[in-house]
Amino acid sequence: MPVQSKRFSILAERDINKETFVEPWPEAGLIVTDSPYDPAPSLRIENGRIVEMDGKARVDFDAIDIWIADHGLNLAVAAEAMATPSQQIAHMLADINITQQAVRRLAEGCTPAKLCEIIRHMNVLEMMMGLAKMRVRRTPANQAHVTNWREHPALLAADAAEAALRGFAEVETTVRVARNAPLNALAILVGVQTGRGGVLTQCSVEEALGLKLAMKGLTTYAETLSVYGTERTFVDGDDTPWSKAFLASAYASRGVKVRFTSGTGSEALMGNAEQCSMLYLEARCLLITRGAGSQGVQNGSISCIALPESLPGGVRAVLAENLLASMLGLEVAAGNDALASHSSIRKTAKLMLQFIPGADFIFSGYSAVPKRDNLFGGGNFDAEDFDDYNVLQRDMQVDGGLRPISEQEALEIRHEGAKALQAVYAELGFPPITEEEIIAATIAHSSDDMPERDIIVDLAAADGFLAGEQNMLTIVNALQKHGFIKTAENVLKMGRQRVAGDYLQPSAIFDKNFHVLSGVNDVNDYTGPGTGYRLENERWDEVQRIPQAKSPRDFVNPQIGEPTEKLVEIGPVKPGSRQEIVVAVGPAFNQAMTRTIGGLEHEDVLKAILTGVASEGLTARIVKIHQSSDCAAIGHIGADLSGSGIAIGMQSRGTTVIHKKGLARLNNLELFPQSPSLTLEHYEAIGRNAARYAKGVPTRPVAVKIDNWARLKLIVKTALLHRRETEQITDQPPGELLFDWEPEV
Repeated sequence: MPVQSKRFSILAERDINKETFVEPWPEAGLIVTDSPYDPAPSLRIENGRIVEMDGKARVDFDAIDIWIADHGLNLAVAAEAMATPSQQIAHMLADINITQQAVRRLAEGCTPAKLCEIIRHMNVLEMMMGLAKMRVRRTPANQAHVTNWREHPALLAADAAEAALRGFAEVETTVRVARNAPLNALAILVGVQTGRGGVLTQCSVEEALGLKLAMKGLTTYAETLSVYGTERTFVDGDDTPWSKAFLASAYASRGVKVRFTSGTGSEALMGNAEQCSMLYLEARCLLITRGAGSQGVQNGSISCIALPESLPGGVRAVLAENLLASMLGLEVAAGNDALASHSSIRKTAKLMLQFIPGADFIFSGYSAVPKRDNLFGGGNFDAEDFDDYNVLQRDMQVDGGLRPISEQEALEIRHEGAKALQAVYAELGFPPITEEEIIAATIAHSSDDMPERDIIVDLAAADGFLAGEQNMLTIVNALQKHGFIKTAENVLKMGRQRVAGDYLQPSAIFDKNFHVLSGVNDVNDYTGPGTGYRLENERWDEVQRIPQAKSPRDFVNPQIGEPTEKLVEIGPVKPGSRQEIVVAVGPAFNQAMTRTIGGLEHEDVLKAILTGVASEGLTARIVKIHQSSDCAAIGHIGADLSGSGIAIGMQSRGTTVIHKKGLARLNNLELFPQSPSLTLEHYEAIGRNAARYAKGVPTRPVAVKIDNWARLKLIVKTALLHRRETEQITDQPPGELLFDWEPEV
């Protein structure tokens, strides 16, 4: 018996087998749902106060239990919600006839264990239906990560400008060196407001520093407020639900939009899962978030994603946490951000769970830069996937929050974004951004393409900027002074929005006209087919216009040239009576089409075939079949006309068959369906084999390598060329063609 399977050896090298997969271990918190240690749902209220929740008496409550009991549940509906069978609520989630409001009303009274019990009854498809209905905002959106390893300001501004033009509603940056935070935040602010007004920005740093950046007007949202589902994990982070709520209020009071961050697996990663399942602990996090009054949550496992993905049902649990958040009325930035898999198949399959139903933010950070420049953890999809992502939107007529742009549009906006930041640096007295850096940032793919800067002087400028009085208005004045009027207006509008506070409404973003879309004025009204958000009209037209799309005529024109004068139809053809080969060609041959799909001239193809026939000492007649464009029919008719009973049938695009009289039309001696792979040498060999069949000698079939990618690349062209040939069909009988050629010696 063989010691190793070659197939298994190849499978072992597949990307999917670079991952880590483990069996569940509940005691260590390595289980995504339904840990045997998860509590059963329960709730007891006395005198308007929760005295027992999920099997635990109030006297035994930890800090998280107290917070949830006092702030996380709606006691007005809690008794009804807990008494409603969990399967019934699961049915309500998936039922298009039940409104979002009816489900949310009950969800707000459910304990963490009850929320998990509801999910237990749902498969992935049902949860996707639930997410489509329960997301807060009607219009889906997307968030980008813009960072680079060098922390080069011109590149940050250029990448942010391109990200905004591509349609991202939020752009987030972070730091490699903490002191760079002010300049990184400044760069993406100027960049995005150059690309498109109204894009929200944040710099992911330590929370006190993040708040200071917001107060300077450099950022407009925050989502770095991490919450955890066990008390010990919270304490290790020097925080409590109360301190997080206070910080959220501090941000909101200064006009900054706030999301918390949680996600399956964080407690197990930090060694404090307390034997509970990841989803149960996430349900606790979500009730903390709701009780704190946060607009929403960044969840979907986030940077812990590889941990739940190592376990059975991990991707389902990630979808479940997104659904639970939306059930509670929270804006959901649905993960899909940190690098989750080596496998393109697996990472795309995971994405579909949020992409198809839609989420408030399908990514909580699509990497708008290459993975190697992403300081957030690589990026599950990155700048090299833009075309794939745009095609997915086009394929499914799904709004994934992006729009295709042309290369010229990208170059122009990148250049303008970098130039705008250069002007701000010059006005504020920062280390200058040179023209060399501007040109590099305009065409760069990654920070590898950028010249190095003196990080010591940049950090000194960042320290001075943070400590000084310069703020958003300083930036506006600098932009205006140097002629970047539109960018200056957009930055100023963002400042005014901070005062108005409209984007502090639930699940708020700005549309391309700087109008707020939120859970208040853009309510998700999905109740089944024909309702809710639809990708249509102007937005659908925009998504369709990928730069790669060509006019169908562009596929046909290369096959149309000047017909050769050496090939002339001389009249109706008569059946042959001698040993010969008939070469039967389609109705468009050398007229409506003059080249094969592979670009071979018809004249040269005929010469090759006739040379092959002649090499075996036989002659050939050429006939044109007018009444069919089908390759089998062309060959079949040719065989009936051939004195030897052998014919070569060829469509004008080059697909060829060797046929024999007496065989069924769809049977043959040899078929060559992959016309793009056929060379003149192949056609000569086809002619030679046809002659050998006519002579009755043993014949080795012509070998043509199969190209399984040809169909993907050329099926549209094939269809259009066949249509063109079919248009030439008439009732005219086959005609004999005279070909003036000389065999090559």
